[in-house]
Amino acid sequence: MKCYSCGSERQMKFPAEIAIHYPNLTDIDKPVVLLFPRLLICSHCGAAEFVVPEAELRALMNCRTDAGESK
Repeated sequence: MKCYSCGSERQMKFPAEIAIHYPNLTDIDKPVVLLFPRLLICSHCGAAEFVVPEAELRALMNCRTDAGESK
């Protein structure tokens, strides 16, 4: 698989822990969404990618309006 950023084939997978915080101060009281994905990291340019599982994606989107801004 080639890196989406630089085209290198030098990528490795790593286990990770990610805490996603809501972007606005009005959402400061909302809990973070925790993810434990496998990151695909390019050893040439440092680009990284991962997939947000469906349940966590739903939790993140529940705090969004149709305009894409936090409630």
